[in-house]
Amino acid sequence: MKKWWLIIIALVVLAGLFWIGYRLSNYSPKQNGVDKTPVVIDDEKNGSDNGPVENSGNGQEEPDPEEEEPSDESAPEPGETDYSKYDNKKYAWYVLRKSDHSTPGTGAVMAELLKKYGGFYLGDTSRKVVYLTFDEGYEYGYTPVILDILRDNNVKAAFFITLPYLNKNPELVQRMVEEGHIVGNHTVSHPSLPDLDNQKVIDEIEGLSRAFQEKTGLEMKYLRPPKGEFSERTLKISSDLGYRNVFWSSAYDDWDVNKQKGAAYAYKMVMDNIHNGNVILLHAVSQSNTEALDTIIKDLKAQGYRFGTLDEIN
Repeated sequence: MKKWWLIIIALVVLAGLFWIGYRLSNYSPKQNGVDKTPVVIDDEKNGSDNGPVENSGNGQEEPDPEEEEPSDESAPEPGETDYSKYDNKKYAWYVLRKSDHSTPGTGAVMAELLKKYGGFYLGDTSRKVVYLTFDEGYEYGYTPVILDILRDNNVKAAFFITLPYLNKNPELVQRMVEEGHIVGNHTVSHPSLPDLDNQKVIDEIEGLSRAFQEKTGLEMKYLRPPKGEFSERTLKISSDLGYRNVFWSSAYDDWDVNKQKGAAYAYKMVMDNIHNGNVILLHAVSQSNTEALDTIIKDLKAQGYRFGTLDEIN
């Protein structure tokens, strides 16, 4: 009897298995042409296997390249930020004086670099025009007198200042601006720019520019590299920042306040080296320059020279 019960149970199990197999064989994820297979999205894993998310943090998703709408403007070229490929050989500016008042020269490589990056050391050499520029690392009490002389002679000049000068003498800088003079960039702390890395060069230039703009509302557009030292790399950086590097075609040893040689010496050094297009460098800490300035201006005008501004130089 037990044997028959076992046979019956076995037949029931087989029948059940047969029925289940029949139902599974007739199931398809596609019904009426629609795939209803479930899709599982693992938020933690999704995206992590496909590299970094470039727009993370800005609340936007990277558009699918095939779905991205074409722009009316062509994609901008990447900015030139790799300044390491530019030569950082340091040059110290110099000019070759001429005793006959003809145009002085400089090193061929330096002249070519200036031309390439929009710098200059001469103005219009076809006419009797000169350009007065003063370097201002700190105030020694002579700038107010210099400004008086320029005002009384109706002459405009350029003053290249540092950040300490701006911070300690804001009223003098404001007077320069109000009286129509150009205020140029002589960096924050007067370092030799080729000795600095790229970001520090930028910081030295732009740090002063921002402070000047905050105080005056004006932008700086001329840079005189401290110590006259530069490289192709620093010319490129400053040019990219929108500056023209300004050197000089005559200067003399006037910066040491303890070695002033008097007004007659200053007068002779300036007048002996005058030439068409002369960009004159003077240091405003010089007592000799200050004492000679009025006579220099008057005598140059008497010789037919005109005082131009850096804005006239192309």
